[in-house]
Amino acid sequence: MIRKKLTRKAKTAKAKRDLRYANSRSREIKRADSQKKRRAAKKAGKNIKGKDYDHKDRRFKSIKRNRGNDGKGTKKEKKWANILKKRWSKNINRN
Repeated sequence: MIRKKLTRKAKTAKAKRDLRYANSRSREIKRADSQKKRRAAKKAGKNIKGKDYDHKDRRFKSIKRNRGNDGKGTKKEKKWANILKKRWSKNINRN
C-alpha cells in the first residue's frame, strides 16, 4: 500500500486527530474489552497468536480476515458500525 503524501501541517493535524480518537472513552472501553478477552483465551489454553478478537462475530480470527471484513472489504460495514455503536454506548452508560 502506498503511503499518503501529506504536508507537515496535515501530518501533525492527522496525528492529533488519531491520538484524540485513540484515547477517547469508547476506544478505551473497546481496548480494555479486547485485552480482557485475550487474557481469558490465553488462560483457557487457546492459541490466539496472530489473531484479533472480532466483536461482530464474537470470536478470534486472523488479523487479515478481521480487518478486511472476511474478504468483503470495509465499505459495507457501516450498518455494523451503528449496531456496535449502540452496544458500546450501553456499556459506557453503565460505567
